[in-house]
Amino acid sequence: MNAHTKETQNQMTPESAKNALMDGNARFVQGQQTGRDLMKQVRQTSTGQFPFATILSCIDSRVSSELIFDQGIGDIFSVRIAGNFVNEDILGSMEFACKLAGTKLVVVLGHTACGAVKGACDHARLGNLTTLINKIEPAVEAVTEPQDETLRNSSNIDFVNEVAKTNVHMTIDNIRKSSQVLKDMEDAGEIEIVGGMYDIKTGLVTFY
Repeated sequence: MNAHTKETQNQMTPESAKNALMDGNARFVQGQQTGRDLMKQVRQTSTGQFPFATILSCIDSRVSSELIFDQGIGDIFSVRIAGNFVNEDILGSMEFACKLAGTKLVVVLGHTACGAVKGACDHARLGNLTTLINKIEPAVEAVTEPQDETLRNSSNIDFVNEVAKTNVHMTIDNIRKSSQVLKDMEDAGEIEIVGGMYDIKTGLVTFY
């Protein structure tokens, strides 16, 4: 399989970009990954890159976007930070990826049993991690059930996963609110901003 070119990138739409990721995840789950000559793709992309999607995901070692979506060299921009939230630097990276490099889709990808989300549920405090946790804690507060404080912590995996899902939705809202560039592109139909959740037990990505 060849790496994307400017022509093939231009032919893609936000919908076809999402479908390409969904198809890739299906291949991953079924163990039918596409055969690729990665060094050939290295050579093909040596003079330029034309990815079709930008994926914001967690640093979790089990959630590599290239692997779980069965993509190769030059196919996606992969932005990774614990808890998959945005700040000015990440927003700037996304604006570059979409406005200047031509990606058609922005995906905010959470995952089940997220350690950063567990830390936020427990209101963990540790050095610089405290600042990171503080950025995820609004999602904890936004999940109103259960009300019993003894169930609102990392020992309740259903609560953790609901917070992770809420964090994805809040991150998408933050992107639209904090990046006029990306909001304008989405309003014009040039890109789509979507959320999803990766199940670490099954390998399946569910888009919202």
